[in-house]
Amino acid sequence: MNQLRRLALLMVGLAGMAAFVGTANAQDEFASDAARLVTGLKLEAGMTVADIGAGGGQLTVALAREVGPSGRVYATELGADRLRAIRQTTDSAGLKNVSVVEAHATRTNLPERCCDALVLRRVYHHFGSPRLMNASLRQSLKPGGLLAVIDFAPDSAESADPSERDTGDQHGVTSATVVRELSQAGFELVAAAEGTRPGRFMVVVRRPAD
Repeated sequence: MNQLRRLALLMVGLAGMAAFVGTANAQDEFASDAARLVTGLKLEAGMTVADIGAGGGQLTVALAREVGPSGRVYATELGADRLRAIRQTTDSAGLKNVSVVEAHATRTNLPERCCDALVLRRVYHHFGSPRLMNASLRQSLKPGGLLAVIDFAPDSAESADPSERDTGDQHGVTSATVVRELSQAGFELVAAAEGTRPGRFMVVVRRPAD
């Protein structure tokens, strides 16, 4: 086997190993975040939870198993492809307690006061109009319901313009900004804590009881 062929095979092997490690790390992060959410939101069987911006549905599966057959999880996303991916993920997991809902940039599209808890994992910094979305999030929660935001701070100074929070070095949002904007929307702060990785945080707020 010539040297070039050996080098090519080595590169293929390293790429495959990197992909495997990347997948394993992503799975570990989902598991870690799910555990934090279960504790922070006091999730239990029979509750109704919404996974806002559910991505591929991995966290949705964890939440649906936590609330059990007597509970319900709404999974929201933008675009037909992403909605299809969530359905495939939850169907493969054999779950019957998940409702997939098409999202909107400024509202949840969920029924009013439908949820005991809402989850936003790496989603908040994508809100171009947090004032409108936060008002909708509040409407979707039952009085006394909890909202958890897991997100990350930008590498450089945070943008004052929400529409620029998902690009370049300003990609991200600080926990202080999340707390301030949710407080302005009428939520009460329950907890704000840094994660195990630098820059990662979780903020939990409550919709006040009526």
